[in-house]
Amino acid sequence: MTDPTGRTVLLAGDSTVANYPAVERPMSGWGEHLGGHLNALLNHGRGADAEPLHVGVANFAKNGANTSSHRGEGLWDALLWTARPGDVVVIQFGHNDQKLPTLAAAGGYRRNLAAMVADCRDRGLVPVLCTPVGRRTLGEGLYVSSHGEYPGVVQDLAGHLGVALVDVEALSARIYEAHGPDDSRRLFMHLGPWQHHLWRDGVADDTHFTLRGASEVALAVARELLVVAGGALGTAGDPAGVRRD
Repeated sequence: MTDPTGRTVLLAGDSTVANYPAVERPMSGWGEHLGGHLNALLNHGRGADAEPLHVGVANFAKNGANTSSHRGEGLWDALLWTARPGDVVVIQFGHNDQKLPTLAAAGGYRRNLAAMVADCRDRGLVPVLCTPVGRRTLGEGLYVSSHGEYPGVVQDLAGHLGVALVDVEALSARIYEAHGPDDSRRLFMHLGPWQHHLWRDGVADDTHFTLRGASEVALAVARELLVVAGGALGTAGDPAGVRRD
């Protein structure tokens, strides 16, 4: 929900960003964890007598969404209706766009992202474009992108429009590589039969996160977001506690 006392970060994206119901746990999107990490970083090192800083998060991401369906299903309009001038809108798509010829990276995908940026600016909002978060695709321990031209298009568009960019693919790649081929499975939905009572048949999924994986990605995104859009969120530059690599 929006925060009546401060700024709000509004999220537009797909299943890798979305909130999940209890019946699908431990599956999780990184957007679920962003608020906790953002506020912890914002208040890191502040004195006990200092007025706490707070940023709200409103998540409009949806499983299966792409840059076209998010608008077509009314989610984008709902996000714009909820936002107030000065709020930050974080946009991450690509996983599902790359499945449709009409949403080719340099075609419909780029045009739709540009339209979202224009909508935000028309309303006094602060858009932040994100490259699609990486899947767990590791070759000899190193990340191998499965997103083709999509991340490059986001980077180019952000530069062309002068929009803040969070390279979520690169951030997530570093996380996966740090864990390695075996331990990185714990970041994703890899469960054997009867290992979890909600997933009795088991699952092997290198796209969707567990709670742990989603939280680790969210922390990396939060750190970067406070650097590229810190002024809109009550801080600027490189706040205390943000760069702790």
